[in-house]
Amino acid sequence: MDEPKIKNMEEFAAVSGISRPTISKYFNDPDSVRKSTRRKIEAALDRFDYRPNMYAMNQNRRLTKNIGVVVPYLADPFFAEIARIIENHVLSAGYRPVLLGSHGDPDLEIDNLENLRLIKPAGVLLAPLGRVSDAERLAAFCADVPTVLFDANIEDLGAAFVGSDNDQSIGLIVEYLCRTGAPPAFFEIRNPVNPNANKRRAAYIKSIEALGHKPHLLQADGEGWEFEQIGFSEGTRIIQEHDLPTDTILCSNDRLAIGLLSAAYQAGLRVGLGDGCALRVAGHDDHPFSRYTCPTLTTVSQDYAAIAQKSAETLFALIDSSKHFDSREETLFNGRLVMRGSA
Repeated sequence: MDEPKIKNMEEFAAVSGISRPTISKYFNDPDSVRKSTRRKIEAALDRFDYRPNMYAMNQNRRLTKNIGVVVPYLADPFFAEIARIIENHVLSAGYRPVLLGSHGDPDLEIDNLENLRLIKPAGVLLAPLGRVSDAERLAAFCADVPTVLFDANIEDLGAAFVGSDNDQSIGLIVEYLCRTGAPPAFFEIRNPVNPNANKRRAAYIKSIEALGHKPHLLQADGEGWEFEQIGFSEGTRIIQEHDLPTDTILCSNDRLAIGLLSAAYQAGLRVGLGDGCALRVAGHDDHPFSRYTCPTLTTVSQDYAAIAQKSAETLFALIDSSKHFDSREETLFNGRLVMRGSA
C-alpha cells in the first residue's frame, strides 16, 4: 500500500518517530543533528516523500535562510548570468535564493520587495532600476531589511554597493579607440533609466578631453529597457541624417551597440577595421551576445564573477553582524578591454 500523504511537519514527526524540534533543527541545518539521526530523517523523507513548506516555516522565525535577489530584467542575459553566479554563492553559504525580476517596471520592483517581506528574508541583493525607481519606498525597505545594491548605484541606498568602476573602464576603451583610430563619439539614450549611463557619459567627456579631443554626444530618444530596438531605430536615424562627426562610435552599453550594428548593416555600412570599413563600433559590459554579433563587438568586460561574489559576501557579513554597517560601503571593480572585430 502507498504510504499516507504527510501534510505538515507534525505529521512527519509522528510517523518518523523523531521529535518535532529535532526535525526542525535538521531542516534549518542538517549538520546540526547527529549523523545517525540525520540518516534516519533522510530515510523517512524518502519513504514518505515529504518536503516541508519552507515558506510557512519561515513565518515562525525571526531570521530565515531566504536571500532575495531582485534584478531589473531577467530576460536580459547580462542580469540572468550575474544572478546565476549570485545564486551559486547564496546556495554555497547555506541560504535559499529567491530570484525576482522587475521587468523594467518600478511598481513591480516595489511589489517584489514587499512580497519578499512576507517571507522574512535574511537579506536582499538588489540591482535597482535606477532613475525610475521609487527611491523613497526603496529606502524604507532598506531600513528594515539588510540590503546590498549591485550593478546600479542609487546614492545612500542600502548598506553597501558593488559594481564596476565606470571611470576606469570608459577611460580604458576611449584611450584604445583614440590610439587605434579616430576619437569616438558617445552614443547614449537621452534620458537613461540606468544610473551607470550617466556615469559613463561623464567618464567619456572627462577621458576624451584629457586626451585633447572634443567630446561628441549622439543622443537617442527612447524609454525603457528595449535597448537593441532603440539602438537600431535611433542609429538608423543618425546614419540617414549623415549626423556622424567621426567614424568611431562608443556606445553606452553593448545592447545599444548591437542595435547600432544592425542599423549599419541595413544601411550598407561595413563595420570594423581595415580597408572598406566605414565605421568602428564599441560597447561596454561584454554582454553575453557581444561575442556573436557580426562583426564581433569590441567592448569592456565587467567582472561578473567578482561583482557577484563580493555582493554576496558583503550581504552575508551584514547578516552576521546583526546590525547595519557603521557607514555605507562601496566596492568598484575594474573593467577589462576586449578587442574584437568591430573596432
